[in-house]
Amino acid sequence: MSYTERELLARLVACEAGGEGENGMKAVATTIINRRDIPYGEFARISQGGNLRNIIFQPEQYTCVKETISGQYNWQNIYNMEPTMQHYEIADWALAGQKLKGVDHSLYFYNPFAPQCETFFPLNRTGVYHNRVIQHCFYVPTPLYRQT
Repeated sequence: MSYTERELLARLVACEAGGEGENGMKAVATTIINRRDIPYGEFARISQGGNLRNIIFQPEQYTCVKETISGQYNWQNIYNMEPTMQHYEIADWALAGQKLKGVDHSLYFYNPFAPQCETFFPLNRTGVYHNRVIQHCFYVPTPLYRQT
């Protein structure tokens, strides 16, 4: 089934941050849209001028896009999500250009399943810790990101 960008974003938000309330979901949506819109670096090349589908399906970026992880079926994937009206409203909010303050320049997020966030993410140090929203740590680009 081919989903619209709105549907994909709503499903990805539901999967990545569905249990983290409105601000947690808006933070994740903001970061996804930031990747689509950044005018330089890796994500600019991947989005090819703003293609959200390319950002969402970039390999090894979102666990929720994977149908299998370590050879096991991933039950928590975007294809199994049933977005609610709230997920669609957050997708619409983000697609309209809204950003959650505090993560409005973030390109990376992850849940460390720990009380502390790492200083840099990912391993290539292209993101530096900026803020935490609920369980996710958010990272803004470092100068190294321009070289990606």
